[in-house]
Amino acid sequence: MFNSDSNPMPDYDPEQEPQDNSASDPWDEPQAEGGSLEIPDYFPDELPLFMPGTLVRHRRYGYRGVVVDFDMSCHADDNWYRANPSHPDRDQPWYHVLVHGSTINTYAAQENLIPDATGGQIDHPLVQHFFDGIDTAGYARNAEPWPNFEG
Repeated sequence: MFNSDSNPMPDYDPEQEPQDNSASDPWDEPQAEGGSLEIPDYFPDELPLFMPGTLVRHRRYGYRGVVVDFDMSCHADDNWYRANPSHPDRDQPWYHVLVHGSTINTYAAQENLIPDATGGQIDHPLVQHFFDGIDTAGYARNAEPWPNFEG
């Protein structure tokens, strides 16, 4: 909750000349030809197809699951990637998926997942940790972080 005592407004003096802060304002920087802003390279060209809470099915293995999180490219190390039998492209979204009817969570490439239209709940012990409930759009993600499995 906002506490006005903890964030007091700076003193205002109407007699003081306004400061020119335009040099430090990034919106005042030169724009690309044609007047449009240049989007930095670190913004993705495409958004991932699946958001946390989306029900998915694996194309090859057929398992159902729910997306917990995603990476815009494969963040697994080279040894893990080489051990993956299908070797999907690393430069695409990859998803952390809780697999229905198990205690397994997988890391799957976008090209290997399709939407699961069954709408059925996912039976996995971590569902309650990440999600508040399910509706027609999928599971509603809560603000809980990944559990710490280090012991």
